[in-house]
Amino acid sequence: MRFRLTKKCIQCLGVTLVINTLLVSMRVLSAGKNDTNDQTNQGTSSTDTVKLDFSGSLSDLMRSINRANFKQHILNAERFPGEPQLVLVVQVHNRLEYLQLLIKSLEKAAEVHSFLLIFSHDYFSSEIDAIVQGITFCKVLQIYFPFSTQLYPTEFPGQDPRDCPRDISKDDAIKTGCLNAQHPDSYGHYREASVTQTKHHWWWKLHFVWERVQAMQGYGGFVIFLEEDNYILPDFFHLYQPVVEYKKNSCQDCDMLALGNHNDFTGFPTLSNKVSTTTEWIKSNIGIAISREVYYKMMACSSDFCTYDDYNWDWTLQHLSGTCISKPIKVLVVHGSRVLHTGDCGLHQKQNCRPEWASQKIEEALAIAKDSLFPSSLVLTAPEVAQNKDHVKNGGWGDVRDHILCKSYAKLLR
Repeated sequence: MRFRLTKKCIQCLGVTLVINTLLVSMRVLSAGKNDTNDQTNQGTSSTDTVKLDFSGSLSDLMRSINRANFKQHILNAERFPGEPQLVLVVQVHNRLEYLQLLIKSLEKAAEVHSFLLIFSHDYFSSEIDAIVQGITFCKVLQIYFPFSTQLYPTEFPGQDPRDCPRDISKDDAIKTGCLNAQHPDSYGHYREASVTQTKHHWWWKLHFVWERVQAMQGYGGFVIFLEEDNYILPDFFHLYQPVVEYKKNSCQDCDMLALGNHNDFTGFPTLSNKVSTTTEWIKSNIGIAISREVYYKMMACSSDFCTYDDYNWDWTLQHLSGTCISKPIKVLVVHGSRVLHTGDCGLHQKQNCRPEWASQKIEEALAIAKDSLFPSSLVLTAPEVAQNKDHVKNGGWGDVRDHILCKSYAKLLR
């Protein structure tokens, strides 16, 4: 039997070849002359550090990033021995002032010496590295997203000059022959690398933390996911402990925890010790705590996550809840948020960033909260009836190259 390759099939083969080339080149770059296949060197706590090469070429930077991901040097390990009581993972881009505010809040948090802080970077600079290297109050690990647009400025997963412009029509795109002409999103728009990176980074980070971070082996607790423009309150860990106990004893069907929300902070004194359950957790998507068991449930839905046409990781998870994941994800949410969202700029707002406004916002919030922190007990408000609502997808994730790369993370990390 003879098979004829259509133009569309050839394009699909080309996309797969691009992704495979990326993965192979990453493995080659990560294999330094003194490296072996023995993974026992990961999680080192001695002077066996790997410094990122910011002064050389992009390939030099990439090589040092992959070596650092392999070596996994733990800062302050000798000062704080033993297993962590809590693991926090912070997704970092390039907002230094906000990152510094987050670190200040962590330094003031009760029991922070028992934490393992993991900073996951998709932008690499000596300034950011120096800020994290300066942390002395707990164990710290830095990991690096190896498919950052910074490393691929003129090719996928960055923005290839041969890619279709965002707003060109599909007919015109096909006529011009731009690379991804066959793959606009649900609204007819073409890929923007800066928009797709956050979802890529979040999904890669989830896999890497649970599968490859050696310091996580044997860890049975939750991992709490934060971002660089978050700020935690001093009693963050104090509240986390009874929330975990409550889930264990009174909400065994709860899947995740949410230590933060986007509610107005003025009501904090009356909400400080209140918790509730919800399946519509998108408004409480900061300070999300995920267990290994729930991570495995998400892994089973990797294909669905990676092909759903929404550039937001949280809206994508909300979609999986009750679809690929048969039971809607039930989240135990604190009403008095222990995580503030300080950022006044981000993915869609890149100008007129005012970190000083964030400092003022923090001071006002702490003044309101100071007499209501460290509650002695929790109170459950009326639980929400579990339901699965359809949401309008946001688009921005129609390119088949993104789908293939996203699905490759689980395979790459096995």
